[in-house]
Amino acid sequence: MHLQQTKKGSIDTGGPQYYFHDLSDAVKTYLRAKGAVRVALVTPYGATKTDYFAVSTDRKLNAQQKPVPGSVGHDRIQQGRAAQSIGEAIRLWYKLLTGNFDRIDVDIEIRDDAFYLTPQNCKYASGKSTREIPTVERPLTFNRSYVSSFWKLQLQEVEKKQRGIVAWSLREICRVVKDHLPESRLAHIQEPDLLRVCGPLKHLGMTIGGYVGKGYDCETEFSFLKHPPYTIPVEIKRSSSGFKYQQQKYGKDQLSRAVVLCAIHDHKQIPKNIDVIELQALCEHSKEFIASKQ
Repeated sequence: MHLQQTKKGSIDTGGPQYYFHDLSDAVKTYLRAKGAVRVALVTPYGATKTDYFAVSTDRKLNAQQKPVPGSVGHDRIQQGRAAQSIGEAIRLWYKLLTGNFDRIDVDIEIRDDAFYLTPQNCKYASGKSTREIPTVERPLTFNRSYVSSFWKLQLQEVEKKQRGIVAWSLREICRVVKDHLPESRLAHIQEPDLLRVCGPLKHLGMTIGGYVGKGYDCETEFSFLKHPPYTIPVEIKRSSSGFKYQQQKYGKDQLSRAVVLCAIHDHKQIPKNIDVIELQALCEHSKEFIASKQ
């Protein structure tokens, strides 16, 4: 499946348009049935909600962004109320070079009544070669079983900018998580106490918002490797196995995308669209990180 750019040379005069080609039968059938489907763009951090719509060949969007009969003749991505085309959004998120795209190869997954669109390769109109767009499995996950390469590169970049800050941050996380582990747990300590790690985590690129205690606990911003900031709901749990009712999205307009920040990761079947950041794993990583710098 791929997107073909039309209106080349129009980035500054209304923006390019993108038509779908070679859609899978499942995606095409779903799009024909719905007429228009919201697009969730998968960024280096994971999926994010957008104002883009996939629109069927026989539909268009009215002023209320609802599908009505139309005759464009192509399955396409319509900009809707977004500030730029889908191609420009992909360029921004993935830090791609400026220039008109010829095509962007994509993968599409149907989830949350939306098309989760993952860019895979791109080809510029001015060149012959195709450039691979790297993707990372569970990009915001850091636990004892799996640490994403996205996190590893971020820690290296933070250390380059301020020598010693990563080791300090990980030691501070150790100090906090110790009070929540079974063998050293303080009596009567509460889950929100884990938010004492806000300071160290901010140094590492994760800025935790206010604790609201309704729906997901905290809106949180990640800023990794000079990519645009990414906002995502974060749930605070002593043990990730406590993440149960939150596995269902809140509201029909929300994605089932979140991060669990926990002291101990013991969830046996974490949903695909959920990342887990385990403070115990970050603490244990401090020894490895310090040793690698000696």
